[in-house]
Amino acid sequence: MTASTSEAAGGAGGEAGRATAAQRESFKDIALRTLGAAGRAVAELASGLNTAVLALLLLLWLTLTAVTSVAGVGLLLAPVSLRALHALAGRERDRLARRGPEVVAPQPPPTRLRAALVDPTTHRELRWLLRHSTLGLLLGLLGVLLPITAVRDTAFPLYWTFMPENTTATSLGIGNAHTWPDALAVALLGVGWIAIILGLTPGMARLQSGPGRRLLAAGPDVDLSLRVAELTATRAAALDAHATELRRIERSLHDGAQNRLVSVAVLLGAARRMVARDPAGADELLERAQSAAETALAELRTVARGILPPVLADRGLAGALSGLAADCAVPCRIDVDVPARCAASVEATAYFVVAEALTNIAKHSGAAHATITARGTGGRLVLRVEDDGRGGADADGGSGLTGIRRRIAAHDGDLTLTSPPGGPTVLTVDLPCGT
Repeated sequence: MTASTSEAAGGAGGEAGRATAAQRESFKDIALRTLGAAGRAVAELASGLNTAVLALLLLLWLTLTAVTSVAGVGLLLAPVSLRALHALAGRERDRLARRGPEVVAPQPPPTRLRAALVDPTTHRELRWLLRHSTLGLLLGLLGVLLPITAVRDTAFPLYWTFMPENTTATSLGIGNAHTWPDALAVALLGVGWIAIILGLTPGMARLQSGPGRRLLAAGPDVDLSLRVAELTATRAAALDAHATELRRIERSLHDGAQNRLVSVAVLLGAARRMVARDPAGADELLERAQSAAETALAELRTVARGILPPVLADRGLAGALSGLAADCAVPCRIDVDVPARCAASVEATAYFVVAEALTNIAKHSGAAHATITARGTGGRLVLRVEDDGRGGADADGGSGLTGIRRRIAAHDGDLTLTSPPGGPTVLTVDLPCGT
């Protein structure tokens, strides 16, 4: 009975310890997710502030144009103002797409005044401009000022003794600190700012981007034939890339591993026939068969890594890219900040894109250094591969770059290559993270 009771107590203690560890791990995950969401929200609010300031300036310009149209001067400025409105709306669509789902643009709206006055797209863009230049501007300012005030007030006890007397202690512009308890009270206010940032900024970011996603997207009555054609082309490119990959795997298996295995079978048959009359010769054949089998196994592993590298599942994208950088013939620095895992197909595409880029750098660039940067934010994965080589790379030439483009097109991503003569060469890839 005593032993049983001890074992039960030990089992209960172990269960309690595991439960405590699970709760601690769960709390850690929740804290990291909350911090990450707040950080992304603040970055989104700050980026929205840029377009909100431009929207406010454009709204003032459109108001001036409308007022001066009575005298006829504004009529001359109207086409330029409309083009500026459409350009700013397009810039906002690009910003929203970098930080979330794509905002499908409608057909290009007219810039002639008479047609623009009755165009629904122009009306929607004007409504977005009014909201973004007011509410969006206010939210963007809060998104920038809240972190500043949080740092200022939280760190107040570290520097308050160096401040002149009767200087306002808080970021609110009220109160003075004369004692340590006063300074600690200001720090508690800073903690309150941090709580507001963690709790409210994700909602503020959604509130700021909401009008753009509703008003700047193509409506149900808009012809989406261009978008359908684009998706059809990317699907065809994806199918071509898949067929090319299957042919490559088939050639690798047929010309490499299969021939090795045939050689192993022949050598084993010959060794079996020789084992009775010539043991030494049979041993030599068996040694050759073992060597051929090991070579075939290595080739099979290479083919398997070419299909889906196991390192992606074992170590994630950061570990996989670190392995590529370590194996590169050119000294390579890596900087990866991807908080969450992307879809397996997206990570595989990112891996092969970087592998092909590093292969091209080692073969053709003459570079002394290369840099790999990966950032994951707002549902997008942005890769940047840069080298200090001779430059002059052709964005439309070469089977390697063609293969990269097809892989990226299959995910509806974007590729940009900048390679002036003399360098540097910068390859930038923007992919949706997927689920």
